[in-house]
Amino acid sequence: MINPGVRYLSLKNLPADDRPREKLIDHGRASLSNAEIIGILIGSGTKEKSAVQLSRDILATVDNNLDRLARLSVHDLMKFKGIGSAKAVSIAAALELGRRKSNCAGKESQRITCSRDIYNHMKDRFEDLSHEEFYILLLNRSNNVQAIERVSVGGISGTAVDGKVIFKKALEQSASGIALCHNHPSGNLRPSRADIDLTKKLVGFGRMIDMPVIDHLIITDKNYFSFQDESILR
Repeated sequence: MINPGVRYLSLKNLPADDRPREKLIDHGRASLSNAEIIGILIGSGTKEKSAVQLSRDILATVDNNLDRLARLSVHDLMKFKGIGSAKAVSIAAALELGRRKSNCAGKESQRITCSRDIYNHMKDRFEDLSHEEFYILLLNRSNNVQAIERVSVGGISGTAVDGKVIFKKALEQSASGIALCHNHPSGNLRPSRADIDLTKKLVGFGRMIDMPVIDHLIITDKNYFSFQDESILR
C-alpha cells in the first residue's frame, strides 16, 4: 500500500539541476552521478520513487560498485520493484557497451613481450563473466596483436575448445603466432588436467605447421596464470 504521507516526485517535477537529462545537456556527461545515468536509462520510476531514486536503491544493494552491478543478470535486475524486462535490458546493454569500449581502447596493434602484456590486453574481456570463454590472440612476425578471436563459450566449470577452429582462424588471417587465453570464474588459477593436455596438443601442432603458441593464460578477476612462465609449454 502506498503511504499517503509520501509525495512522489516525477523527474519532470524535480528542480532543473536534479533532472538528469537536462543536467547532461547543460553541464555535460561528467556532471551526472551513477544513479542519474541509470535513471536516464530506465526512464521512469514507480509511484513511490523517481527513476533516480530507484537507481540509488539498486546501486545501494551492490555498495555503489559498478563492477558488481555488471554481474547482475537481467533476471536479477527484474527483481527490483519497478524494473521490468525492458528496463533491465537497457541497464545490462549499457554496462556491456561500456565493457566493450574499454576492451577496444587502443589495444589492437600492441606488441606482446611477456605474459603481463597478454593479461593487460585481455583482462577486461573477462570482467563480470560467470562462465568460461576461450580466446586467441593472433600475432604478426613482430608479435603485435593483429586480431583477437573468441573461439569458445562454455559454462561455469569449463568450455569445449576445438584445435581445428583455432588454427583455421589463425591461418585465415595469416598470423605468425598465437597466444591462448581463457578464464576461470571460480577464481582458481591452477590449470586443470584438461587445460594442460589441450595446451600441449595445441603447442605440438603449432610447431608442426610453424605457428608457435607463445603462451596460454588462465585469467581470474584478480590475477593470472601463465603456462610459459611456469615452463608448461616446453
